[in-house]
Amino acid sequence: MKAQPHSPEFGRRKAWEAALVLACMRCFCLFLAAAFLSSCFSEEGAVTHDLVITNGLILDGTGAPARVGSVAVKEGRVSAVGAVTGRAVRVIDAGGAYIAPGFIDVHTHSEKIAENPAAENFLRMGVTSIITGNCGNSRTDVAAFFEEITKAGMTLNVATLIGHGSVREEDMGGKFIRAPSAAQLEAMKARVDRAMKEGAVGLSTGLIYVPGSFAKTDEIIELAKVVARHGGVYASHIRHETVRIFEALDEFLKITREAGVRAQLSHIKLSGPTAWGKAAEVLGRLDQARAGGLEVTHDLYAYTASSTGLRQTIPDSALEGTREDFIARLADPAQKARITEGMKAILERAGRQDYAYAVIARFADDPSLNGLTIPEAARKVRGSDALEAQIELLLDIEKRGGGSGVFHGMDERDLKTFLAHPLTAVASDGGPRRLGEDVPHPRSYGNNARILARYVRELKVVSVEEAVRRMTQLPAQTFHLKDRGVLARGAHADVVIFDLGKVDDPSQFNDPHHYARGFSHVLVRGVPVIDDGKLTEARPGGPLRPR
Repeated sequence: MKAQPHSPEFGRRKAWEAALVLACMRCFCLFLAAAFLSSCFSEEGAVTHDLVITNGLILDGTGAPARVGSVAVKEGRVSAVGAVTGRAVRVIDAGGAYIAPGFIDVHTHSEKIAENPAAENFLRMGVTSIITGNCGNSRTDVAAFFEEITKAGMTLNVATLIGHGSVREEDMGGKFIRAPSAAQLEAMKARVDRAMKEGAVGLSTGLIYVPGSFAKTDEIIELAKVVARHGGVYASHIRHETVRIFEALDEFLKITREAGVRAQLSHIKLSGPTAWGKAAEVLGRLDQARAGGLEVTHDLYAYTASSTGLRQTIPDSALEGTREDFIARLADPAQKARITEGMKAILERAGRQDYAYAVIARFADDPSLNGLTIPEAARKVRGSDALEAQIELLLDIEKRGGGSGVFHGMDERDLKTFLAHPLTAVASDGGPRRLGEDVPHPRSYGNNARILARYVRELKVVSVEEAVRRMTQLPAQTFHLKDRGVLARGAHADVVIFDLGKVDDPSQFNDPHHYARGFSHVLVRGVPVIDDGKLTEARPGGPLRPR
């Protein structure tokens, strides 16, 4: 029987219904509050991630202490760092290894990377982004270069500088021992401007190489001003790295100051025994410039040997023009005598007696010489290792197409001093390699691994947090690579997992063709390119432009 209005039973039922509604409302409010608090105390609440890396030690790239946690990825970006909740399509267990941003190699020579788009040697040491076009040598049509690598399909991200030497060759022809005409300088400036508009990160010079070695300071300042207007970087292989390095530093800093440009000193080093021991003085000069308002940083590789063309043993004046011009000079006894004396003077300034410090890395015309020192090769080819025979060998190599070498000329004490400075980034000065091809410098295979293995784990020159910052945030900030170099929500998901106890650089000078070890996973734009130690078929990389 239905309760009548105003009856006691009707009143009790209405009171019960009101209490029930109130209780339901309270439960709903509690649910909303719990959901709100949950979203406050977890990175992403119930968001679904493409991939989550768990059980790792997070190095976020800023130099902050490593912390236990997870990293989530969604649509090529980092979606959560630290405490990660929500579902994931895939979970990778880091097993207590470090999770870090992908390494950025700011100094490479990778203009032909489209011929080797996997670039596995870089990936295997944790590198996910590279900058090419260094030392004044680059592709001068940046748009075409980016189109080429896009079509080839890259595993990693590729940025480029515009090279002063290449620009000089395009607009001045083969005669370089002079200043450009006013029209040629305007053409050079226009070419640099176009490159910057097409996505170059800055201008590079190789003032130790022909044709850059013939350029005057004022010419470089004018081109650097163009770069400054675009917010780019002036990256320089300075004119001297020997006992004359302070002259070169003065020029480098003058260009930086008068052009109003940010600057990067490429592969900071001291070459030759007469220059050793001056690292603190070099850094002091740079620190003084920074205190005066200049934005200057530097990079280095983790070896006491350099690598470049064997022609660097020959005076620049002998190399102007074509190879036929060079051969004609050698045919003239007087000119050849001056070239020979110039080569001996270069040795003497560096405090050396001969070319025992130099190893042939690649000589296409006679690969049997690859891996031999210059004295060894001279003895094999000419039956003598006397200095005159070594000089004749070097001149003959240049006549026959030229070659590249590895030059043992630095002191590790200087390297450690440079590395300890907080504004020294890590860069290989290498390029994409194929296993077994030539006898290249091992830095292309092991540079970043060697930093972690020798200078972090073994010698403790820097902490692992600081080493990772030098490979990630510092280069990203220097070259304005937006949302890269850190593990933070919204950043591009270039990520590497490495076990510091297992990281190793088995590539050696006499046996360079070995990949680095200890890097289990490498992600580029959120996609695994090294997956559980194996190279995948994925090609998520491509052109990398500054913000």
